[in-house]
Parts: sequence; C-alpha cells; structure tokens
Amino acid sequence: MPVTSDIVATYRGPGRVVRRLLELGQREDRALVFVMAFCVVAFIAQLPSLSRRAHLEGLELNMLMGGALLGTVIILPLFFYLLAFISYGAARLIGGKGSAYGARVALFWALLSSTPLVLLNGLVAGFIGPGPTLSAVGLIWVAVFLWFWMSGMRQAQGFSE
Repeated sequence: MPVTSDIVATYRGPGRVVRRLLELGQREDRALVFVMAFCVVAFIAQLPSLSRRAHLEGLELNMLMGGALLGTVIILPLFFYLLAFISYGAARLIGGKGSAYGARVALFWALLSSTPLVLLNGLVAGFIGPGPTLSAVGLIWVAVFLWFWMSGMRQAQGFSE
C-alpha cells in the first residue's frame, strides 16, 4: 500500500496500520525513512513561519532556515530514537512483550501519519501568526499524534490482544 493510503487509513484505525507495518518484517531502513520523512516535512512546515518572522523582525531568512534545518533534520531524529527507546523501556516495565523495533515503528509512524496536521500548523503559523487559532491547531495535532502513537504502541507491545 502506498504511504499516502496508509496515512489516510491511520486516521480510521491507527493500530491496524501499525500491525500491518510490523507484519512486513523488521526493516530498520523503513523506520529510518519514516522518521526522516517526518523531519523533512516538519522543516518544510516551518518555512512560512520563518518567512513571517524574518519579514517582521528584519532577520536574515537564510540563517533562520539553516538553524531550522540543522535542528529539524539532523538533531530531531536522534531525539526521536531516544524517545522510542524510552517508550520501549516503559512498555516493558508495564508488561509489554514487543520489540524495540516495534516501539520505533509505532512512534515514527505516528509522527509521519500526523504530517497533514503539522503542515496545517505551519500554514497557520505563517499566515495567521500566534494566537488562539495556532494554539487550537497545535493542540489538535498533539492529540491526534498521541492517539496514533498510543494505538500503535498497544499493537507493537502486544497490549491489544
């Protein structure tokens, strides 16, 4: 199934999609592509906001983009690998029977499948700016991301059987 179809299917049943991804076999390259694709999309989502900030504050856009690129595409994946490891350890403490790979796929897929909302958040930040609308969109993104992640972790760690 194409990634875009899987993303749409995740909004209907995130646990089923993660289960199907895990049934494809353990491939670390797949997990890495998920997290890197999210990070690239997250960088792209920041561009309208960075452009707005550069214009309003008289800053150099290239410098802002360089810092965002370093933080989003180089450092953020390392943070997500650490977060996946911590979530795997937490799941093991409460009786999870899955693998560390399953925890990575659950987290990375939740991130990737929530990218439409990340892009919406970036557009709101760039065109409307700070305010209640941006806060509402950010809150919706966090709620959807947590729903996807927890549903995926239940599948990956064997809690939903």
